[in-house]
Amino acid sequence: MARKVNIQSILLIFLIVVGVGITVLLQTKDSSFDFSGTSRVRKGLDAPAFTLPGLDGSMVSLADYKGKTVLLNIWATWCPPCVAEMPSMEKLYQELKNEDFEILAVSIDVTGSNEVAPFMKKHSLSFPALIDTQGTLKDLYQATGVPESFIIDKDGIIAEKIIGPREWATPDVINYFRNLIQTN
Repeated sequence: MARKVNIQSILLIFLIVVGVGITVLLQTKDSSFDFSGTSRVRKGLDAPAFTLPGLDGSMVSLADYKGKTVLLNIWATWCPPCVAEMPSMEKLYQELKNEDFEILAVSIDVTGSNEVAPFMKKHSLSFPALIDTQGTLKDLYQATGVPESFIIDKDGIIAEKIIGPREWATPDVINYFRNLIQTN
């Protein structure tokens, strides 16, 4: 009898803890979890705020680029499609860097700047690279893999979510960014 009571007590405590946890999740306004099955990181919504270290160790926040259109790219040096799209990202950056535009390339390499800094130099990439060895941004933005990119407008709203590599330096893409820069 005592064993039965102990199991029932443990089950009751477990159910209470789970219930409290679900209640906390439901009341957390900035949670990226949505019980409707709809991603809270999608086109038309505020881009989640973040702060990550740059290659020089200085902390960089998305908020630092308010008023600029941002191409946020989540990537890794070991990812062939990521590597393949980097030259076109550099061309896009060179074309638009003097306008209200920025690229933030967030590496999820676990070795951090030890791997990323030489990679950036080897490939002559001049846009900012941020380091996220824990994959925090990937989780925050609910990325499904790499590369995955988010185009964020001047007001901090996600204008587009792009899964997979792209050719970023085509005239159409450059015009898209210029229109976005000028309309916001």
